[in-house]
Amino acid sequence: MMNKSIPLTHKLEQAVELLERRFLERSELIRLLLLGIMSGENALLIGPPGTAKSQMARAVAQLFGSEHWFEYLLTRFTTPDEIFGPVSLQQLKQDQYVRKTAGYLPSAQFAFLDEIFKANSAILNSLLSILNERVYFNGREKEAVPLLFLIAASNELPDEDEQLTALYDRFLIRYEVGYLQQASSYEKMFSLPSEPLPVVFSLHDVKDIQREASRVSIPESLIYFLYRLKQDMEAKEFVLSDRRWSKIAHVWKTSAALHGRESVSIWDTVFTPHMLCDVPEDLPVLQELFDQRFTEQLKADMEHDLPLRRSKQTAEKWMEKEADLHAFQFKKEIGAKLGKEAAERYRSLLDECRLELEETGRDLRNRLLQWQQREQDLTAFVREKNRLLPNPEKYTVKYAHLRIEGERILQMLQGIYRTVFDRELPGTEYDYTL
Repeated sequence: MMNKSIPLTHKLEQAVELLERRFLERSELIRLLLLGIMSGENALLIGPPGTAKSQMARAVAQLFGSEHWFEYLLTRFTTPDEIFGPVSLQQLKQDQYVRKTAGYLPSAQFAFLDEIFKANSAILNSLLSILNERVYFNGREKEAVPLLFLIAASNELPDEDEQLTALYDRFLIRYEVGYLQQASSYEKMFSLPSEPLPVVFSLHDVKDIQREASRVSIPESLIYFLYRLKQDMEAKEFVLSDRRWSKIAHVWKTSAALHGRESVSIWDTVFTPHMLCDVPEDLPVLQELFDQRFTEQLKADMEHDLPLRRSKQTAEKWMEKEADLHAFQFKKEIGAKLGKEAAERYRSLLDECRLELEETGRDLRNRLLQWQQREQDLTAFVREKNRLLPNPEKYTVKYAHLRIEGERILQMLQGIYRTVFDRELPGTEYDYTL
């Protein structure tokens, strides 16, 4: 296991706590931005003025203590000089068109660009390479940009413009920010802390975790999970570029590295819906598609602890033969004559049925009892799977649904046994009222 990531997990928890004290009703966004920083992916915040988008960006940067911070409000009249630096007059005398980038976006490690879709074409082309390749073309030279994370904000989505669409695609993380909704938030809003945030992370933390993430593998089951999600989306006419799918997988690997895993878990995928949608209105549909696939994958991953698939297959197998076996038992009781070959075949089937139902029923009942013990502290169990989860209770419900499904299968096994053998399935006593 990758022990280096353990202290970083504690830093993440500290950062989340500090930010949640200042930004109410932003728990999910806070965690998503921190994951984005560690992944090196850009984030776009969409929402009306006055929703603390710029304050959030500055606060996140403060946690890294970075002096290389760049912030700018773009308008239609913003010039490249304001974003990338003024042209060097000294170089211009030598027929070299070179900008002095120190203190501007090409030299920044963290950046916030407000109203980014108001940038003109002279700025857009340079932004594209900075956002995607982390490269700035300064005259004839290609400069590597130290940018770790860029947050952009906009009050509205871009119009149908090819350049703006290309810019929009550079933001893997997209999040709609609205006004506060809860009364308790308005009570706290007037007494929020205002002192500067302490430095929690170092820039080495980001580089270390990205190095660890490059070593993380994605199991075949989750590659198939991603492909099926892609098929589900395309069936509803949602299409993502291969680049975005690749970046989503990279975020998964970063999450795994943050939790000290050498392989991606289904728990590393929980923020995926915010990387799928083109417009905020699509999020509920995409969230539903994702949740369905997530539950299926979770069920498959938990098969060792709660063998629902195997138990259900056994129940369905003998349910198909239930009527014939019951009829054979009835004929035996009334002394009806049966051919020797048929009688032998049914006796063999009865022995096989008894053995499989008893073994499967006892095993499932014992697993369900163990599952009930786990449910006593299920929130802590889920939080350990992904410490960035803002609402682990949402996922504890999924575990409860798996238990309920197991109980239904156990009832099926007991019912088949009762019908065929006219007695209770031994060793499967279970209190369904819990």
